[in-house]
Amino acid sequence: MFQKILLAADGSDHSVRAMEKAVVLAKKIEGASITVIHVVDTIPSRADVLDEQMNPRKDIPEARKAKIAPIESEIRANKISLETIHLFGDPGPAIVREANEGNYDLVVIGSRGLNSFQQFVLGSVSHKVAKRAACPVLIVK
Repeated sequence: MFQKILLAADGSDHSVRAMEKAVVLAKKIEGASITVIHVVDTIPSRADVLDEQMNPRKDIPEARKAKIAPIESEIRANKISLETIHLFGDPGPAIVREANEGNYDLVVIGSRGLNSFQQFVLGSVSHKVAKRAACPVLIVK
C-alpha cells in the first residue's frame, strides 16, 4: 500500500504536523519507510538575509538542515526507516520530480493555509505537488 512515503519538510509547524501523520501511517504498514525531502529555495528568505552572522552561500544549508533535525529524530524514535534528501531549487517542482522519479507510494506535505490572494500571488507548494505528482498526495493542515 503506502510503503514508500515521501515527506516534504521545511521545519515549520505545518511540516511537523505532516510528519506526525506520515509516522502514524508508516507504523501501520510493515516495512514502510519515510524519505524526508527538504528543498531550500534558491532565493534566501528575509530572515536569512538580515542575519548578519550568516553567509548566504555557505551557512544557509547547515542552518536549514538543523531546522528539520527534530523531524528526523521523531521518525527515528518511532523506529521507521529514514532517508533524507536536501536539495536547492524551487520546492514545488523539486518535490514533484523526486516523487515521480523515486516511485513513491505517497507524498505527505503540510499546508500553510494561504488565503486566495496569497495563493494567487505566491502559489501553493502543496497545490503544485498535488496537481503534478503521479502518486496520491496527503495534504495535512
